[in-house]
Amino acid sequence: MSDDTELLELVKSLTERIDGLEIKIKALELHAQDVPEETMVAIAAAVAAYLGHRAKRRQPHFTTSRSWSASTRRSQHAHHPLYTR
Repeated sequence: MSDDTELLELVKSLTERIDGLEIKIKALELHAQDVPEETMVAIAAAVAAYLGHRAKRRQPHFTTSRSWSASTRRSQHAHHPLYTR
């Protein structure tokens, strides 16, 4: 019988610990919702730059071509890399 009481005590203590952890997780989720998207983008860009990723600067191309395929083919043939490694 002593094994059963020890087991019950362990289950009760684990249940209390799990309840406490669930409360902490819910509190963290509430804090994460307050961060604006611009801040998250800035943090992601800083981490990417720290890890060595070079951002690609893209420029819109406006063509006077009538068809999409002709303008796409022309842009692919005239492709120049923006930077070299």
